[in-house]
Amino acid sequence: MIEWLTWLQLAVAVPAGLLCVALGLAGRKPSDLTMGATALVELLLLVQLVTAIVAPLVGNEPTGSVLEFYTYLISAILLPVAAGFWALIERSRWSTVILGVACLSVAVMLYRMLQIWTVQGL
Repeated sequence: MIEWLTWLQLAVAVPAGLLCVALGLAGRKPSDLTMGATALVELLLLVQLVTAIVAPLVGNEPTGSVLEFYTYLISAILLPVAAGFWALIERSRWSTVILGVACLSVAVMLYRMLQIWTVQGL
C-alpha cells in the first residue's frame, strides 16, 4: 500500500460521497455525475488492489494482519459496485444517497487499511 495513493483515494472518496449524499437529499436521482464519481472511487480501489499485490513483492510488506487488510480491500471494492447496481435498478433520490454512503464507507475503510498496512507493530 502506498501512502500517497491512499490519501489521493481519500481526497476523491470523501468529496464524492458528500456530493452524492447532498444531491440525493436535494431530491436528485442518480445521474452521470453521481455514478461517475462512484465509478472513479471504484477505479482507484482497483489500482489499490494491484498496488497491494505488487507492494510486498518489492519489499513494502504490511505490518498488520494481511487477512484483515485484504478483507477490508475486497469489501471496499464490492461496496461501490453494489451501490451502483442499486442505483441502476431503483432510480430514486435514495439511490443517490446510497452511492454517497458507499463512497464515505470506502473512505473509512481506506483509512483503516492504511493503519493495518503501516501502523501495527510500531
